[in-house]
Amino acid sequence: MIPRYSRPEMAAIWDDEARLQQWLRVEIAACQAWTEAGRIPREDMERIRRATVDPDRAAEYEKEMHHDVNSFLRAVADSLGDESRFVHMGLTSSDVVDTALALQLVAAAELLERDVEALIDVLVAKAREHKDTLTMGRSHGVHAEPTTFGLKLAIWVEEMRRNAHRLAEAKATVAVGQLSGPVGTHATVPPGVEEATMRRLGLGVDPVSNQVVQRDRHAQFVQTLALIAASLEKFATEIRHLQRTEVLEAEEPFAAGQTGSSSMPHKRNPEKCERVCGLARLLRGHSVTALENVALWHERDISHSSAERIILPDSCLVLDYILDLFRWIMDGLIVYPDRMRQNMEISHGLVFSQRVLLALIDTGMNRQAAYRIVQRNAMRSWQERVPFIDLLHGDDEVARLLQGSELDGLFDYSYYLAHVDELFARIGL
Repeated sequence: MIPRYSRPEMAAIWDDEARLQQWLRVEIAACQAWTEAGRIPREDMERIRRATVDPDRAAEYEKEMHHDVNSFLRAVADSLGDESRFVHMGLTSSDVVDTALALQLVAAAELLERDVEALIDVLVAKAREHKDTLTMGRSHGVHAEPTTFGLKLAIWVEEMRRNAHRLAEAKATVAVGQLSGPVGTHATVPPGVEEATMRRLGLGVDPVSNQVVQRDRHAQFVQTLALIAASLEKFATEIRHLQRTEVLEAEEPFAAGQTGSSSMPHKRNPEKCERVCGLARLLRGHSVTALENVALWHERDISHSSAERIILPDSCLVLDYILDLFRWIMDGLIVYPDRMRQNMEISHGLVFSQRVLLALIDTGMNRQAAYRIVQRNAMRSWQERVPFIDLLHGDDEVARLLQGSELDGLFDYSYYLAHVDELFARIGL
């Protein structure tokens, strides 16, 4: 089944009700810390622990108050009695908002980590399957030398492993909260209350803050998501090229009943890969906005807040979707080894030019002279569409140094498989 945007688990982290529940979770944890410090009576804490928040009521209050946290606190107070006076004691809005945001980002990152590992598993399986599947290596889009499709995919495996490491680092970077009060001096909430609160929430403590958790942390997180998406775009772009009619070495899945064009029934377009590429561009845009959010006025302003309400949920939702979509593409990828072999043959054996060059050098010929001989025959082969090896056999300078069978032996595709096993072993495949 094709993944659908957006997936329920990720969406559930970011909806309004979930956000308010995380705010309440932070407030209750802070009250528990205050109770341990002797500021809140334990019987009042028992009632605070059962506090609730009605999202609809909070939304109604916000229409009047034009302040989301005050509206939230009023809705929470509706579920309590006099003990509501202890809720938000010594705190400022960003203490709650930024700490709850960390909880949301950690939860989102854990889903993304699962997505990354699932994609790696599929890539590993495909790489092993096609370890020795010869295909044309291209540079500048032009035939270079043979490689294997498995090696192409092994590169993707290693890149996604690096992305998994980056994501773990980014998660750790944003997994901090703060309860430092207005402008971060802890004048109204001592560091011990902050530390006890974060222990309860499973977060680290931002060692020093100025009313907000600094946005370089969030910028790193969004940039990491954008970088993962850039890798996916790279992979998807390769498949798009391989699916071109003139190449047709691989295709993304094409389901029964699927259509590719409203006017041309024959079309099988790489539209899922194109979707991955388009959404990767969106994430790069969000990473720029995250960088813009780093610079705030003095101890804080809220110019970052409105943008983050879009870019943070959206980045997590989009990456979750395209990771799952690309995993689906790779799981069902159609590979055409015979076509790969056919495409290797269309350049008339020119892909062996370096082997001939090195063989001539090994006979003692000057490199520049050998290069001129090989290039001269290669250009003629390409222009006249005649086999490269035939021209070499007819070249007196080549024939004087390389016997017929020795020259023929250079035109062997298996030469390019010599170290594939070793390379796979390097990365544990």
